[in-house]
Amino acid sequence: MTGSSVNEERLLGRLRELGSIGRDKDGRLVRLAASDADKHGRDRLIAWMQEAGLDVAVDRIGNIFGIWAPIQADDTAKPLMLGSHIDTVINAGVFDGCYGVLSGLEVVETLKSEGFNPNRPIAIAAFTNEEGVRYAPDMMGSLVHVGGLDVDEALATVGTDGSVLGEELARIGYAGPQEPGFLQPHAYIELHIEQGPILEREETPVGAVENLQGISWQRVTIEGDANHAGTTPISLRRDAGLAAARVITFVRDRATASNTPTVATVGCMEFEPNAINVIPSKATFTVDLRDPDEEKLLAEEAALSTYLDTVADDEQVTITTKRLARFQPVTFDSGIVAAVVEAATARGLKSKRMTSGAGHDAQMIARIAPSGMIFVPSIGGISHNPKEFTPNTDLVAGANVLLDVVRNLTAPEN
Repeated sequence: MTGSSVNEERLLGRLRELGSIGRDKDGRLVRLAASDADKHGRDRLIAWMQEAGLDVAVDRIGNIFGIWAPIQADDTAKPLMLGSHIDTVINAGVFDGCYGVLSGLEVVETLKSEGFNPNRPIAIAAFTNEEGVRYAPDMMGSLVHVGGLDVDEALATVGTDGSVLGEELARIGYAGPQEPGFLQPHAYIELHIEQGPILEREETPVGAVENLQGISWQRVTIEGDANHAGTTPISLRRDAGLAAARVITFVRDRATASNTPTVATVGCMEFEPNAINVIPSKATFTVDLRDPDEEKLLAEEAALSTYLDTVADDEQVTITTKRLARFQPVTFDSGIVAAVVEAATARGLKSKRMTSGAGHDAQMIARIAPSGMIFVPSIGGISHNPKEFTPNTDLVAGANVLLDVVRNLTAPEN
């Protein structure tokens, strides 16, 4: 069933306005979790929620919920939850996360304006610290919400700048009174830009996300001996830099040769003493492994572990690892996926069932409720970058698909 469409001017205007909040002196969008910029973004979001007549609640980890509970609805029923996040990376684009939150708000306002009477409350969620830039782990607010991380442990997290998350949330006025998880969803839907090139390449405006890749993050530390670059024979070197290079090429070669969508990335690396004429005594780097199949991801982790032992023996170095994050692949609710496809078709839009390569709050909420995601194209597959861009037509189309899915899932006869 389709009805009216979202207010395009209102949705796009809010995206632009929120995207202007948190600009630094160089014009970069930097709205890190629990920062002053984050406070200003949160303040604006709550003002919009209140203008829309929503009841606003904030929990102890700072998650924000705007709740529509019409008198006609069963207010004892669990709400259909929509949302994402509004914190950003450093030098971010304007759509990542924010599009899902503001589209959810726009859907509620559109339904209210057309006199729709949902059979249950609808809640808009903005989860704290999804990006994990200032505080680790990422997707923290939604993880705490589902009970995957103790709230007091999360609040004690020390950030990259030495700040403590709980203290910063209190400072900016977002250490809420509610216990995390106080609002349990009937189901959860997250609208998001793809952050990848597939939909644009296939000229498909709507992605119905079926599953989400498992993620394995490790920090690898290799220790050898610093020595003179000119006088030390190759055969006598314990070169931590060479050992690191071997590992980097190994994980890339395995991913390239894989018959599954395995990806592997070394995104951070440091050498010590980091001098042009000194053999590295220490190399520290990260390995990011991802695959939508848990058995395959486990196999990749095991292969890396075995190869690290081989490199340690070959190069006479010492290698240690530390797990930074580990999330199993997530399969989203088949009924929600089908509802997204149906809604796109009814709007005359081509859709594609697909896998998400990035982590999202939806993967956490899927632990406690049926969940799903809708993707719209990202031009060039670019995200976490000021060049991040989705055309207005696609932004509006995605919001209209979300509108129809929400309307169908909360229709009085359902």
